[in-house]
Amino acid sequence: MLTDYAKQRHYSNLKILVDDGYSGTNFDRPAFAEMIELVETGQVERIIVKDMSWLGRDYLEVGMYTDIVFPERDIHFIAVNDGVNSLSGTSNDFTPIRNLFNEFHARDTAKKVKAAMEHKGKSGEYLTTNPPFGYMKNPKNSKEWIIDEPAAEVVRRIFNLCIAGKGPTQIAKQLQPEKVLKPTAYWQSIGVWTSKNTPQNPYSWDTQTVKGILAKPEYLGHMVNFKTYKKSYKSKVKLDNPKENWVIYENVHDAIVTQEQFDRVQELRKNKRRNTKNGKTSLFSGLLRCADCGEKLYFCTAKHFEPKQDHFVCSNYKSNTGTCSAHFIRDEVLNRIVLHHLQNVLLFARQFESSFVRMISEKSVDERQKELSEMKRTIQKNNRRIDELDMLFKRIYEDNISLKISDDRFAKLSAEYEIEQKDLQSKVVRLETEVTAGEEKAVNIEQFLTTVRRYTEITELTPTIVNEFISKIIIHAPDKSSGKRKQEVDIYYNAVGIVNVLPKEDFNKMIEERSKSKQQQRTA
Repeated sequence: MLTDYAKQRHYSNLKILVDDGYSGTNFDRPAFAEMIELVETGQVERIIVKDMSWLGRDYLEVGMYTDIVFPERDIHFIAVNDGVNSLSGTSNDFTPIRNLFNEFHARDTAKKVKAAMEHKGKSGEYLTTNPPFGYMKNPKNSKEWIIDEPAAEVVRRIFNLCIAGKGPTQIAKQLQPEKVLKPTAYWQSIGVWTSKNTPQNPYSWDTQTVKGILAKPEYLGHMVNFKTYKKSYKSKVKLDNPKENWVIYENVHDAIVTQEQFDRVQELRKNKRRNTKNGKTSLFSGLLRCADCGEKLYFCTAKHFEPKQDHFVCSNYKSNTGTCSAHFIRDEVLNRIVLHHLQNVLLFARQFESSFVRMISEKSVDERQKELSEMKRTIQKNNRRIDELDMLFKRIYEDNISLKISDDRFAKLSAEYEIEQKDLQSKVVRLETEVTAGEEKAVNIEQFLTTVRRYTEITELTPTIVNEFISKIIIHAPDKSSGKRKQEVDIYYNAVGIVNVLPKEDFNKMIEERSKSKQQQRTA
């Protein structure tokens, strides 16, 4: 570690170890680790450093080596500028104090750097060294990001594949055979420095990489600072910061994806769709909710099932042993219902756009308030039951202590109560999140109409169409009171919610009246 001094003393078998670019607070430095390995294998007789800070800036760690490790192995330690020589005992009394001040210096420097970064981040400057995949620094101004079009095209493709119904793992597997360079390989191919080593397979996309891309608000054109933090200046581990601690500056650079695309992807990622064991899946997996308990409906299929046998049931049904009824509906039937309803909605929205806008505007506020009120009532009901279960816990505990009920009975009842309470608590959390989101959400009719205009005719449903138009589907329990099976299905469309389609006769009447009006205008 100290070339000139060592040469002057004519030490034989000299090995010079240098840790340039590493902080003294970090004891995972490559050269330091090599030195300790040599120490532990008994190959070191003498260690020479320029001063104590070069060994390290953590007084406890440094003290462990100088006071315990080195003496135990009879290693001669010298710190030239500090006058430390373990063989003669020079300045050993002051060495711990010197180490402490070295650490104070490192801590003070870390505080100043942290303060500078906080000021920079809150002043609207980027904190990241390199922009995320899809962007590059502006050659004319390094403080600006511009779109890196080849990479941005890959980002857009990843978002489109997600909207088309593919999960991160499926997307990663699809990009590899198409020989799409993964971010690290792409940056290295265009000469951008990265801290990561060159990947063995430049096309082996990782699921976590795809997940990270799908979650970045930066692709909306936003600057997002303080996404990570460190617990201590000594720690090199970055932890995720809660979103409420992020500092976001909107529309700072050009967007790669639209707000509608980003929001749809976040919704899809929240309601993850998993393939069944036989690989079959449904267009509606993750979208269906039970009208009575609010839980998801599971897609049920088997390898030997015909398409007409695939169906959905409430996750709380559990073969009639759960807390809810089946709410059974066939996948094939649901496909016909949704396709027919969507065709009618699109036809009405295109043919009578002004009437459609007026209808949605008039019903949106009342409908949203009604839905939120219902969710709030359910939250209150669940909270009351949670409190009741607390009282029941206390009662059966007292009965068990007084020997009114056996230990086995107590264990069974307490387990049942605990399962029910945890289930209710998770429902309350989910509903409260939905209420908060619903109160903040505004109806965006123009967004819906923009999606409608992209389609001239829809003859069959695809994952892309379903994901672009539909946010959720509520399945009611079937009604068999009349002798015939009837079942309500509520379809919630992205940006506008439930759309009540006009009866066929009313719709035909509107078309007829408009046709007569146009004919009268031509003959006038």
